[in-house]
Amino acid sequence: MKRNLITLFLIKTLASTFYKRNIMKQDFLHITDFDTNEIMETLDLAIEIKTKLKNNENYKPFKDQSLAMIFAKPSARTRVSFETGFFRLGGHALYLGPKDIGIGKREAVKDISRVLSGYNDMIMARLFDHKHMIELAKYASIPVINGLTDFNHPCQIMADILTVYEKKGNLNNLKIAYVGDGNNIVHSWLNLSLRLPLHFTCVCPEGYEPDNNLIKLVNKSNISTVEISHDPIKGVHEADVIYTDVWASMGQKEEVEERENIFKNFQVNSNMLESTGKNTFFMHCLPAERGREVTDDVMESSNSIVFDQAENRMHAQNAIMVKIAQAL
Repeated sequence: MKRNLITLFLIKTLASTFYKRNIMKQDFLHITDFDTNEIMETLDLAIEIKTKLKNNENYKPFKDQSLAMIFAKPSARTRVSFETGFFRLGGHALYLGPKDIGIGKREAVKDISRVLSGYNDMIMARLFDHKHMIELAKYASIPVINGLTDFNHPCQIMADILTVYEKKGNLNNLKIAYVGDGNNIVHSWLNLSLRLPLHFTCVCPEGYEPDNNLIKLVNKSNISTVEISHDPIKGVHEADVIYTDVWASMGQKEEVEERENIFKNFQVNSNMLESTGKNTFFMHCLPAERGREVTDDVMESSNSIVFDQAENRMHAQNAIMVKIAQAL
């Protein structure tokens, strides 16, 4: 499955220039749909929009527009951040849950794509299957934003890097240590590494590494460095950020007990945080299973920027949507 997904990603990446020149819309399916300048412009735009909202300025770029939100997989943060964000920017967001649209099951993806394009100005989708996201964008005549798939989570990573940018004031010589499963979050960090220079280490048990083809792609780019470490203490040494996620995510809940035993030495606790030798930030994309992948004291520590990160989901996504709309 992962090999098929990375193939789709590579095809999408190679086709992006042709795609942008020949279709009068821009999607955000992967971090690499934005070039380096566009990512930095989006981060600055997010800070600008965030300031406007905090100051209650009358900023309504989506007045009288609608956002269709497809949720094959429910999520509190994704729904609230997109729905609230689009509303605060003047538009209306329509929630379409699993009972409203059986995407790829009750109705063909390409049919849903074209129907929603006739009613709305933009589509956000949170899906299980990354192939469905690619197909949705292919047949839509309006922009499509990836709210999550089993392969990647680009909006989350834009919020994450925005948070680091705000906290540090720059992104120079940034070392990120991700501790846990090499999942869709890791794939999105690797995608970001194709655009911004990072030193990224995935600290995971053997057999739980991220997609090797994507690692090779990053290393070949000579933009960032990627390492895999199976030592939870050495792997986080000198990290500016320790990042973790649940040990069992999409489609893995039946593996909870097995994974808890395998990942038990990869829990982010105060000992790990102190071992970095730096004043290291802690991040988690939420929801967190406190006492499992992270301890309660780390979540509540002064090093934790988890809830700044969560708030920035809305601001980063607002900026992505505005940036895409400006390209039309």
